[in-house]
Amino acid sequence: MANLPTKASFLHFLLGFFLTLSGFGFIQEAQSLGINYGQVGNNLPQPQKVLELLRSLKLNKARIYDTNPQILTAFANSNVDLIVTVENDMLATLSDPSQALQWVQTRIKPFFPTTKITEIAVGNEVYTGEGTALLTQLVPAMVSIHAALARLGLDRSIKVSTPNNLAVLEESYPPSAGRFRPEVAAIMPQFLRFLAASRAPFWINAYPYFAYEDSPDKIRIDYVLLNPNPGMVDPNTGLHYDNMLYAQVDAVIFAMARLGFGGIEVRVSETGWPSRGDVNEVGATFHNAAVYNRNILRRQQRNEGTPLRPNAGLEIYVFALFNEDMKPGPTSERNYGLFQPDGTMAYNVGLSQLSTTASASASATTSSSTSASIFLTSAATATKVNQIGYLSFPYSIVLYFLGYQVLMRRHC
Repeated sequence: MANLPTKASFLHFLLGFFLTLSGFGFIQEAQSLGINYGQVGNNLPQPQKVLELLRSLKLNKARIYDTNPQILTAFANSNVDLIVTVENDMLATLSDPSQALQWVQTRIKPFFPTTKITEIAVGNEVYTGEGTALLTQLVPAMVSIHAALARLGLDRSIKVSTPNNLAVLEESYPPSAGRFRPEVAAIMPQFLRFLAASRAPFWINAYPYFAYEDSPDKIRIDYVLLNPNPGMVDPNTGLHYDNMLYAQVDAVIFAMARLGFGGIEVRVSETGWPSRGDVNEVGATFHNAAVYNRNILRRQQRNEGTPLRPNAGLEIYVFALFNEDMKPGPTSERNYGLFQPDGTMAYNVGLSQLSTTASASASATTSSSTSASIFLTSAATATKVNQIGYLSFPYSIVLYFLGYQVLMRRHC
């Protein structure tokens, strides 16, 4: 077991080598793609190993859920754009400007700019639909942290925002009907005013998986997986949507416009699909997870925008880098990772060139219990894009050099 990370690193090296020789490798062009690097596990690799993994995948954007000094130190001189997070239980304290200044001086300034911190996420999903206790503390904490950054001359380099649960929307269908819940009505104008004044984005955690899990008989699986499908047309705008994620993002834009803030950029701070789940967690399979995330990656390569903002690429952070074994809740919560903690792939997300010829929707009917190796010439699909292409190396030769096989576990 001790040599697994070494084998995984060698695997990633070989993959990168073959992709480079053949002129392939889609992630290198997906400049707006990031990854969420959670740490709620007792078997995760050291930050330096994580950095090596990100480099092998050509990912240069990551988000962490704290200001872990080990990670900030390991990521120094890496050129990885890093979003750090203020924990929810710190919001009340950091509403005090003096406390916020001390926090920035001790948690941010010692590492910047050697570590490329680009944004501070103040809290995470402060409003979840179950309570409003933290809402009154959110904007004051953001204002105080931004003021501290300005005092230290860091405000032009580091933005301040907060990832929002989609529950902040009372209505999201059709997208043009998007509006915020009454519970957030008091805070939303001042929050949006802050974002507009500081030119910071509105972050949204958007998971089409949850909508499908709740209504699998009413929602097309291809629509949520970003596979080819008829989609839907917003009756008020005439805009066509071929996937739920883009519809959710545009619903947020419409909701902000209703309050007079139509020019704020929206970014997806989290989206993903669980590869395993409990019996009642419909759709949580390895196959669907691979399809969803692979489609996301391909659309990111094309720098796609949403139907409402087609010329503005949508920045997306996939959740998550690793399966995290200590996360509470249902089985799905511990199975969102693209990778296992030992560095092996949880499932194939398509480490090869994209092709526009394969049919993504066909994969939706494939059994999720099928075992599969690291297929560089896979025909599986994922979110809003197309199939994988072929390497110039024969598949058998690639497998020979890799000497490695990842079997997809059966869905429980």
